[in-house]
Amino acid sequence: MASGKASFPTRRAAAARNRDKILDAARGAFADPAAEVSMAEIARRAGVGMATLYRNFPGRRELLEALYADEVDVLCAAARPGHEPAVALTTWLRRLFDFLPGKRLIVSELLEFTDPDRPFVQGGRARALAAGRPLLTAAQEAHEIRADLTIEQIFDMMAAIAKIHGDAEYLDPMFQTMLDGLRCS
Repeated sequence: MASGKASFPTRRAAAARNRDKILDAARGAFADPAAEVSMAEIARRAGVGMATLYRNFPGRRELLEALYADEVDVLCAAARPGHEPAVALTTWLRRLFDFLPGKRLIVSELLEFTDPDRPFVQGGRARALAAGRPLLTAAQEAHEIRADLTIEQIFDMMAAIAKIHGDAEYLDPMFQTMLDGLRCS
């Protein structure tokens, strides 16, 4: 490389690192409900210039969509069956519940830009439902979880609890009561 320019694979690796730095910075910024999250603030936190930020995410909506998609990917990957089906389900539901309040700002702002019926938004919910359905089915077949509930109903109960204003200490007993109510008597 006599020209002194970085090779294409090196540039691609640097671009991927920048994208990851931007997403990490945005994730951290949006986790603080009191923070004013501007694109400039995200670029500052990521340690990249505005041109790099906008090259990766042409607008705020694209950044929010990428954050949402990454979070759904992590959530879906965590849906793993276990030796005790009810434990596997409730552990995964706990992870989902912990995801909801911290992501309220991302989702609510994303919905300002996006129709809630848009396939992108519905697709995230559908993917999470599909990931959790086998866990629920296994727990129901083991007679550890009530058979009269669907994964959609459980998601809706969790979302209702997550919408209540309060910190984790306030919300957790309500969520635990919901989990206790899922178990067979």
